Amino acid sequence: MIARPLTRRAALALAPALLGLAALPARLHAQGAPAGGGVASAADGWRHGLSLLGEPKYPAGFTHFDYANPDAPKGGLVRFGSQGSFDNFNMIVAGVKGDLESQIPLIYDTLLAQAQDEASTYYGLLADGVKPAADLGSVIYRLRPEARWHDGKPVTADDVVFSFEVLKENSPQYAAYYHNVTKAEATGPHEVTFTFSEKGNRELPQIVGQLPVLPKHWWQGKDASGKTRNPTETTLEIPLGSGPYRLARFDAGRSATYERVPDYWGRDLPVNRGSNNFDTQRAEYFRDATVMIEAFKADQFDWRTENIARNWATAYDGFPAVREGRIVKEEFPQAGMGIMQAFTLNLRRKKFTDARVRRAFNLAFDFEEMNRTLFYGLYSRVDSFFFGTELASSGLPEGRERAILESLKDKVPASVFTTPYRNPVNGSAEAVRANLREAVRLFQEAGYEIRGNQMVEKASGQPFTVEFLGYDNSAERVVLPYRAALERIGLKVSLRVVDPAQYQNLVRSFDFDALALSNWAESLSPGNEQRDFWGSAAADRPGSRNLAGIKDPGVDALIDKVIYAGDREELVAATRALDRVLLAHDYVVPQWSSPVSRTLRWNRFAHPAVLPKYGASGFPTTWWYDQALAAKTGVAR
Repeated sequence: MIARPLTRRAALALAPALLGLAALPARLHAQGAPAGGGVASAADGWRHGLSLLGEPKYPAGFTHFDYANPDAPKGGLVRFGSQGSFDNFNMIVAGVKGDLESQIPLIYDTLLAQAQDEASTYYGLLADGVKPAADLGSVIYRLRPEARWHDGKPVTADDVVFSFEVLKENSPQYAAYYHNVTKAEATGPHEVTFTFSEKGNRELPQIVGQLPVLPKHWWQGKDASGKTRNPTETTLEIPLGSGPYRLARFDAGRSATYERVPDYWGRDLPVNRGSNNFDTQRAEYFRDATVMIEAFKADQFDWRTENIARNWATAYDGFPAVREGRIVKEEFPQAGMGIMQAFTLNLRRKKFTDARVRRAFNLAFDFEEMNRTLFYGLYSRVDSFFFGTELASSGLPEGRERAILESLKDKVPASVFTTPYRNPVNGSAEAVRANLREAVRLFQEAGYEIRGNQMVEKASGQPFTVEFLGYDNSAERVVLPYRAALERIGLKVSLRVVDPAQYQNLVRSFDFDALALSNWAESLSPGNEQRDFWGSAAADRPGSRNLAGIKDPGVDALIDKVIYAGDREELVAATRALDRVLLAHDYVVPQWSSPVSRTLRWNRFAHPAVLPKYGASGFPTTWWYDQALAAKTGVAR
């Protein structure tokens, strides 16, 4: 159950998404790469790209990515449906104030652009060269002199410094992500040097390349009323950008329309050729998930990722446009990511601090019956924080993984050496009864007992209550059966469904018992973002992705092992060790996932013969509007 994949720019720039997707992308670590990653540098040390898995696929001077059609036609409109609303175009305070419009990253360029057919490889966008220090204590980015804002002014080193400083100062997510980047300074007419607080962190030279660059002169200028703009406040003033699209018009909270910039300065760069093919992109907002389905059927937007198995199985096949081929149902592999999706228990609440209580919640969750009756057998049970990748732990630790765990033996649960993690298996009356009996026993060990059919704390007599928080009515379908099981062992369970804006605020401030749905997307190899996901320092920082409130020295130490892994083998071992320890603590109740993205689209669009290996569908970045298909489908767009 994963939200519609973000565009490249959105993935790099957005604050944590409402549905729990990782906001800042996970990175991959080196495998036999020279210091700082990437191809062997030129004599002066400058590189055209950076990779953390050996040499970049594309040499200096390449013309376009293999999965992009450089001759793709330009034109047409594509419309996306978003649930919720928006009241802000200022990404500086996204995740702290207001609801950011989902497509606003389209207007901004970053220093580097990610290749979607390579694991963690980036090539120059705003920058035409990058030079990591030999000890990885700093990195220099060299800007393209032709880079321009939409008002015609050049993109400068001062803009990059301003962007780094204002984002790190005002965004908790960027503050955490760039925690080890101590300084950005203009060191030449077109050069910016980033200095790090540590050496040897192979990821840092690359992650600063993902910085969205904002126009300093615009943010420090005056608006139409003569008032100086304030980057620490939300705004509905259309901002200035440098990217392939500009925000043309909007209806606050309801829609936002972006138009392709015909004289975009970077349109012929290798990383852009064959991309950004639509003349117009529009985000249409809907308050309710059910209304969104009907709006899609009514041709009010073009592309939908279906996150509900029941809908995928039953909601469309009888619809005439599907039968006639005017709507295409298609699955795309999610090869470039893993995921943990779960019910998240808030450890900041005293009642969830005992791991036996948390394990009891897992025992009560009958995934097998839910998958049969609600999900049409389309899902698998998640059993790893890196589910779907080679990074997932299994069996007992061996080799380098065991050595890493042995070095932290006093900080990790003893069970990681003796007991492989397994989710409880339900699905039959006998298994359910046995697991509920075990759940009751664990509650009793943790200081609870059943009195008058209620689970109460022995010392105080207070009943055990839990409120699940959700953002739309689909939460009812999964929480209500779970509630019935939890009530059988004496718990008092409720579900609170709030609107998306209130949900975001409650999650941001950690004001909840348990989340009905949360997920963390993981790349093929994680890095610094793990501190924001599970690190102690993030547990009490509003807006962080450490939703569970984990504070554990063993987890912190293993995160560092991941970040400072010297090669791919060590990274895999360290990540499996981290996974194993997170699972052993039963911080969350794992839910379900699928290796494919299930999509529907009005059949107006075409794509290159080769899709990006790690980019799922690649829509809309490298797709284009197909006039012939559109003529057969219905109203031209």
